[in-house]
Amino acid sequence: MAYDEGLAQRIREVLDDLTGTREKKMFGGVCYLVDGNMACGVFKEFLIVRVGPDRYEKSLKIPGTRVFDITGKVMKGWVMVEEDAYADDDDLRGWVVKGVEFAQSLPPK
Repeated sequence: MAYDEGLAQRIREVLDDLTGTREKKMFGGVCYLVDGNMACGVFKEFLIVRVGPDRYEKSLKIPGTRVFDITGKVMKGWVMVEEDAYADDDDLRGWVVKGVEFAQSLPPK
C-alpha cells in the first residue's frame, strides 16, 4: 500500500469548499496545499498535519500522534496522526482545519 486512498478521499471532501487547494504527490503519499503551502496529507495509513511551531508540542501530547519522521530527520511543526485519532469524521476535520489554518497564516506561494 503506497498510501490510504480512502483517507485521501475523506480529506478531499473536507477541503472541497475551500478555494486555493491543490493536491500533490509527495513523501510517497499525497499532500494538500492551500495557496501553495502544505497543510496536510497522507503517508501510508497516517494523516500528516502541518500544525506549525506554536501548536507542535501541544499536538504531540494528543493521544495517537507522533513526530513526523520518515527519513531519520524529524520534521518539526508536523505531526503524524494514527488512524484511531482521525477515524471519526469530526476528528479528521479538526486535524485538517489545523493544517489549513497554519497554511493560511503563511504568505501565498
